[in-house]
Amino acid sequence: MSVRRARVPAEAAQLPALMGLLGEFCSETQLAPAHQAAFELALEEIFTNIIKHGTRPGIVPWVELSLAAAANGLTMTFEDDGPQFDPLSLPEPDVTASLEERPLGGLGMYLVRRMMDAVDYQRVGTRNRLTLTRSAVQA
Repeated sequence: MSVRRARVPAEAAQLPALMGLLGEFCSETQLAPAHQAAFELALEEIFTNIIKHGTRPGIVPWVELSLAAAANGLTMTFEDDGPQFDPLSLPEPDVTASLEERPLGGLGMYLVRRMMDAVDYQRVGTRNRLTLTRSAVQA
């Protein structure tokens, strides 16, 4: 199994570095482009959410990103020391409603949940842990 890790402050300026790490990892593990695209969208969505919703005035949380590849797929795990927040507890958006009727937000996590085989949240001590898994063999 191949593993990569990075620890960065929850700042928008760090997103390109994390995307670069993901791209290199996907190349090294020969992950199919469709799978890579799903993880790129998830990385951007979740990291941006941590920046927007997981910071307190004057305190920038740290985010640890772990990538693990096995023969059966890829797992991406985010850990941060921001306030407790389970993104899976949010109600799913009504995608049948018109754009005018829908409240802002929620579509990004909805897409992430649809593209992954498994999404799991845990509060581990004082840290949020969100784990995303996608099989290399998608139907």
